[in-house]
Amino acid sequence: MKKLFFLFLVLIAISCNSSKFNQKWTKKQSPPQFTARFETTQGDFDIIAKREWSPQGVDRLYQLIKSDFYTDIALFRVIPKFVVQFGIQNDSVLNNSWKKYKIKDEPVLQKNDSMAISFARDGVDSRTTQIFINLKNNHRLDTVNYNEVRGFPVIAKITKGMENVHQFYSTEDNVPDQDSIQKYGNDYLKRKYPKLDYIKRAYILK
Repeated sequence: MKKLFFLFLVLIAISCNSSKFNQKWTKKQSPPQFTARFETTQGDFDIIAKREWSPQGVDRLYQLIKSDFYTDIALFRVIPKFVVQFGIQNDSVLNNSWKKYKIKDEPVLQKNDSMAISFARDGVDSRTTQIFINLKNNHRLDTVNYNEVRGFPVIAKITKGMENVHQFYSTEDNVPDQDSIQKYGNDYLKRKYPKLDYIKRAYILK
């Protein structure tokens, strides 16, 4: 009887996880070019993404936006005159699910100019959900060698709302711990970092 009850709980957990994440999302291919809007606590900003810049990177950005991943996402690393970083979900199930589908590294074809967007990474073929916005021309990121990988490929560029991006609350002196965000989500952030800005939602523009 106990074994049957345990199996029942496992089936419920699998069912809940599958309703939050679908592996098919990771197979979607982006159109050659798309635009999207990010609504934030400081106002909107719009982006343009071109698949030729980083095919796998742009595909992943498209997948994440289409699946509503960037909803209620904290802008947890804001370093003035450097970058704004985000991409850890409030839901650990989603974080852990997307982590299993890392995308391969690609060459840098566009410069990390001010308002260009690239995926964060920590090693070979490690890009998943975290992205950053360049707040200035960070051209050293085009060629820097970090954990055996060269450069950060640009996947998109902000075309509107740059002034809002520059208003995000700075965490330069106290960046939240990423492991704690992964584990405790926005509850941790709102208790410890109540002034953070958030991405309310992101969606494709027609």
